[in-house]
Amino acid sequence: MVLYLPIGLIVGLLLGVFASFIYTRIRAGGYLSSARREAAQLLSDAERDAAAHIRDGKTALKELEINLRAKLEDEGRELRKEIAGIEKRLASKEQGLDNRAQSLDKTAATLNAQERQLVEREKENEKERTKLNAAIKEQISKLEGIAGMTADAARKELFTRLETEVKRDCAMELKRVEDELRENAEKKARWIIGEALQRCAADHVVESTVSVVPLPNDEMKGRIIGREGRNIRALESATGINVIIDDTPEAVVLSGFDPVRRETARITLERLIEDGRIHPARIEEMVEKVGQEMAASIKERGEQACLEADVHGLHPELVKLLGRLSFRTSYGQNVLRHSLEVCHLAGIMAAELGVNIQEAKRAGLIHDIGKALTHEVEGSHAVLGHDISRRYGENENVANGIGAHHAEMPMNSINAVLVQAADAMSAARPGARSEMLQNYIKRLEQLEDLVNGFPGVEKSYAIQAGREVRVVVQPDKVNDAEAAQLSRDLARKVETEMTYPGQIRVTVVRETRAVEIAK
Repeated sequence: MVLYLPIGLIVGLLLGVFASFIYTRIRAGGYLSSARREAAQLLSDAERDAAAHIRDGKTALKELEINLRAKLEDEGRELRKEIAGIEKRLASKEQGLDNRAQSLDKTAATLNAQERQLVEREKENEKERTKLNAAIKEQISKLEGIAGMTADAARKELFTRLETEVKRDCAMELKRVEDELRENAEKKARWIIGEALQRCAADHVVESTVSVVPLPNDEMKGRIIGREGRNIRALESATGINVIIDDTPEAVVLSGFDPVRRETARITLERLIEDGRIHPARIEEMVEKVGQEMAASIKERGEQACLEADVHGLHPELVKLLGRLSFRTSYGQNVLRHSLEVCHLAGIMAAELGVNIQEAKRAGLIHDIGKALTHEVEGSHAVLGHDISRRYGENENVANGIGAHHAEMPMNSINAVLVQAADAMSAARPGARSEMLQNYIKRLEQLEDLVNGFPGVEKSYAIQAGREVRVVVQPDKVNDAEAAQLSRDLARKVETEMTYPGQIRVTVVRETRAVEIAK
């Protein structure tokens, strides 16, 4: 559909639009003029403000410049003052360094002069030293000529004198220590030993190497000998004992070193005499039977000794060896009875000292167990006893008491000391041991001769049945310190050159007597 508008309307519209445009243009021109006038006014105002601000800024900058310049001038003055002070100090230090350099130069010059003086003095000293050495050599030569010995000999003589003085001082110190120990220990030891000896009493039987068998009549000697000596040969062969048939009436003597075999032969012969049947076959049968009885008797004796000593738990082999000791003697003293006495003494002393009593008694009872084997095994009975006791279960304390009671091995336990003391007391008891008169006198003479051979000994006396030697020394040749040393030397000499039972006490007596007669 097409819309047709009137031309007039369109022209009216166009005129309206045009008029509106013209009006708007006029108004815009007014506005533009007004804006230009305002802009010019604003620009003029801005230029006035800017000029005012520039004048103010210049004024402020000028004031700031004036202030900064004044400040810089002040700081420059201060800095110049400081620099002036530093320069002054540097000048003072430089002057001081110059003065010190001059002083060092003077000191160096002085040191150089002193060094030259020291060199000259050292040369002079060297010359003096050479002269002194020559003078010393000359003096030594003169002294050697006067003394009659060289410097080495004099040095040795001096060392010898010093050694003598040191030995004397050591002996005096040792004597002092021994006196102190003896003062405190001797009373206690004497009391313990006396108490032990009083509480222990043992029988002592002196035995020999022969046994005598009584006969009902002298005709029995012929039967013992047998046809062509068959019976006596069979008896000697079976027992290992010599049968001595002599003119002794109604008695036969059995001689042998082994007491067990001798006892076996004695019992065998007594039973053969009682039985009346004496021939080789019967002899062999009786020896075998008695040997079995002897083995049982030995075991019984060992058990009885253990019961008497109140020592239990020993190995059966040790009990048998202990029983064999009842047939052995030492210097005539029955070894089993001796062992029992040592057991009791060791136990008593252990009780007084507060140590293990059972161990001490155990070690004392079997301390000579090695003597039961000394014929079959080589070696010291003490060391053998140590080995045997260890083999059969005894502890080291007991074994050491056995092995060390003759000082043949180190004493590592108190039992060794107790057993050694008890063994010495038992052996030293009057009547405990016996020996032939000739051997006894010979041993005493040997003891006195050995002691008299020492220098300074005036005379000596063997007393206490040879268990002590009293030595009297010359007081002008032996002093107190040397007397103590002499007693030790004598004891060592006796130990190495003599054989004796028990112990020997060496007492050195030094005294000065002044005698005057009142008239």
